[in-house]
Amino acid sequence: MRWYGPSDTVKLSDIRQAGCSEVVTALHQIPIGDVWPVAEIMARKELIEKAGMKWTVIESLPVHEDIKKRSGNYQLYIDNYKESLRNVASCGLKVVTYNFMPILDWLRTDPFHVLPTGARTLKFERLAYVAFELFLLKRPGVEKDFTSEESAEAEKYFRSLSEAEKDQLFKNMLLGLPGSDIPFTPKEVLKALREYGDINAKQLKENLFRFLKEVVPVAEEVGVRMAIHPDDPPYPVLGLPRIVSTHQDIKDIINAVNLSANGICFCTGSFGAREDNDLLGMMREFGDRIHFLHLRNTKRFPNGDFVEADHLNGDTDMVAIVKEALSIMDRRGESIPMRPDHGHQMLDDLDKRAYPGYTAIGRLKGLAELRGVESALGQLINH
Repeated sequence: MRWYGPSDTVKLSDIRQAGCSEVVTALHQIPIGDVWPVAEIMARKELIEKAGMKWTVIESLPVHEDIKKRSGNYQLYIDNYKESLRNVASCGLKVVTYNFMPILDWLRTDPFHVLPTGARTLKFERLAYVAFELFLLKRPGVEKDFTSEESAEAEKYFRSLSEAEKDQLFKNMLLGLPGSDIPFTPKEVLKALREYGDINAKQLKENLFRFLKEVVPVAEEVGVRMAIHPDDPPYPVLGLPRIVSTHQDIKDIINAVNLSANGICFCTGSFGAREDNDLLGMMREFGDRIHFLHLRNTKRFPNGDFVEADHLNGDTDMVAIVKEALSIMDRRGESIPMRPDHGHQMLDDLDKRAYPGYTAIGRLKGLAELRGVESALGQLINH
């Protein structure tokens, strides 16, 4: 399971009681772009080992915005990244997860959507997103991104909201901003977006390739595997390009630096939010470069909405996904680290404050379901 460190409301003892043998975490206290010191890495590793578990997968080692834009101090931050890779390798860590999403790590219009059961989940509502863009953020030139029908519906929707609901929508949309426990203003967000004004998908992808050409050889040399996380959601938002969303994107990334250390974090939730992604086909083609698995399910709707579903009940055939993962591991002769990604806020966790998707009980439920699938498939394969 993922753990956000000593300040996480989910304790290491909770994770161990769930039956986990390892923890996925990161040094969130280190400013993005700074080198991860060996002393800090070892302190975190020893804390986890004292709790009876291991730490071999980092999620994540963030990429500084200057690297993505290839501006400012980007070369310094690339050099720092390479030094961090050497340091984590010297401490015995094996996988480094990262993403190349501009500004936002993820985007949802309602991270606390109430299901019919009373549990809460994360939701992306297309109409709410359009209303945010047009009437709250007011991004210059945004009108061209939507049809006149969408704009009219969004205006009607926006007028139906109370002031408190409008404020909550604005806050929800910015939760994917690093450091977004600090209130951001529309002016600050628009400034950040303007810095990407001249960067299209082709340029952003080229900036990623240049980054990989510098850092992947270091990762290969020190025995660390790089696992890029797909875009969430896997299509353009807020006028920002997306370059890790499709089968072709992954193929381009792997071909850019054809070393075994250059791989992916295969997130079934992010890839699964696009109907045109063939998840099983992607796993079969890129199986040798899947260095980390996020098992999560989404339910898509024709109007562009999607919600985080139960692990076994969304649009993705999770049984088939786990079966393919077992096949890949058998062929490779090694285990691929995997975790239940996200979980519903439910039961006693409804009264607790936690990072959206990362309460304990919902993830425990997902973990139990996935373990059951893995165990049953394992017995069928062995017989």
